[in-house]
Amino acid sequence: MTPRHTLLALLVVVLWGFNFVIIDEGLDGVPPLLFLALRFVIVAIPAIFLVPRPKAPWHIVVLIGLFLSLGQFSLLYLSLAAGMPPGLASLLLQVQVVFTLILASVTLREKPRRMQIVGTIVGMIGLGIVISGQAAIVPLLALLLIFAAALSWATGNVITRHAKISSGLSLVVWSALVVPIPSFALSLLVDGPTVVGDALAHLSLAAILSTVYTAVAASLVGYGIWNSLMARYPAARVAPFTLLVPVIGIAAAWVVQHEQPSVTDIIGGAVMLAGLAAAVIVFDGRRRGPAAADGLAAPLDLPAPTAHEVGATTAR
Repeated sequence: MTPRHTLLALLVVVLWGFNFVIIDEGLDGVPPLLFLALRFVIVAIPAIFLVPRPKAPWHIVVLIGLFLSLGQFSLLYLSLAAGMPPGLASLLLQVQVVFTLILASVTLREKPRRMQIVGTIVGMIGLGIVISGQAAIVPLLALLLIFAAALSWATGNVITRHAKISSGLSLVVWSALVVPIPSFALSLLVDGPTVVGDALAHLSLAAILSTVYTAVAASLVGYGIWNSLMARYPAARVAPFTLLVPVIGIAAAWVVQHEQPSVTDIIGGAVMLAGLAAAVIVFDGRRRGPAAADGLAAPLDLPAPTAHEVGATTAR
């Protein structure tokens, strides 16, 4: 990758890493499902009037929206609201790589490589270390919700792989239309009209800024850059940058919210990320042509994989 594109990839990592703390700050005084609805309204509008519809059947777009956006982020928001520390959330959500590998193996008959199996086992050992250190601190419900969010993300990855979709920002924008109405309706049902109305009438500056950041910076800008990089370079060169997201997420939570990781968290997280790195970084030992060696897999004007496909794309 060129230095400029490397810096752009690192910018995305920073945007996504800070996203967890910013979501957690914005949730103060706003029901999580209502907060989610507000985010995806901004993601979809006015972008749908500027971005062409993805070249995919509507039912596929809807399923992707249900699992990658509504499922993943509603469960993530609920987990944070239930007491999951944002720094830890940024780490545990990476379990989606393991879930994607398992689901792809079962449903798509994709046989995992030996290094992927070893990496998955190492990653699960690291996860066990983290959980053992947090079992008495983090509520069980919050842990279950974050793992459900990772499973939802992985399910969306496999659906996208099965449908053989290769599109970029358009899929992110148009699938976002699936989120606002169901999440708003669920918020009315769970929190009640009075709570929802009061939250909308008294939105804090922190909630507004958080919504704008998550929609514009994390979703539109972050995914836009990421999709372009995924179109230009082989996935194995770009995808490993996502393993830096928990590092930024934990550091941001440490600085902003004084969420200091324990020794167990650091050791377990390091083991987990090392295992995931081994599982997702698949090196191709075959000879490549000059263009491939330079990382020019495709021009930028070709459709790009979505940012959510990272786990699935690299789990081959």
